[in-house]
Amino acid sequence: MAKVLPSATASSRPSLPALPASSAEAASLTVWRKSLLFHGDGFTVFDAKGNLAFRVDNYPSASRAEIVLMDAGGKPLLTIRRKKLSLGDHWLIYDGETATNPQFAVKKHVNLIGSRSLVHVTACCPGAAKSCLSYEVEGSYSRRCCAVYDHRRRQLAQIKRKEAPAGAALGADVFRLIVEPGLDSAFAMAVVILLDQMFESRGSLLRV
Repeated sequence: MAKVLPSATASSRPSLPALPASSAEAASLTVWRKSLLFHGDGFTVFDAKGNLAFRVDNYPSASRAEIVLMDAGGKPLLTIRRKKLSLGDHWLIYDGETATNPQFAVKKHVNLIGSRSLVHVTACCPGAAKSCLSYEVEGSYSRRCCAVYDHRRRQLAQIKRKEAPAGAALGADVFRLIVEPGLDSAFAMAVVILLDQMFESRGSLLRV
């Protein structure tokens, strides 16, 4: 089996928090569509040095309709829940494990002929604020080739296929997530999780 970790690895993997939005360099993450739990579904994410950055561990018997993104030490960073009483794929992203005051709303785009748009992401602003952040994801998640753009059409994150150093293909379960300065890497990973929920043909991580 081809090596999943980046070429530079470390013998110990200390907890690594999400890179701040003010980071001067883009974060290059390796995403593995596999949980650290032997019988669990989820994701394991490494940084460019091979340190564990994020994890999603969903137990097969889990009954809660939510997905929790954690840091390397298991601390909940963001919780993703399907919006109740909504038509289509409509999800909410919450800070930590809170169940109130969602941070972002994510909705699957109803494809029209010639459209590359996959999902719309908008910040949940209080009241009727018109200056809320918004993002668009375009491309093809099944091909692991898509990008996140802000309202000014600046590319802030990109999903790309990953190859082993020898050039061997790693398959669709291992890919790269590149996050530009100005976008929080935990939020970018939450978008990846939702793309997987909406477009991955093998099914959802949720067991409900």
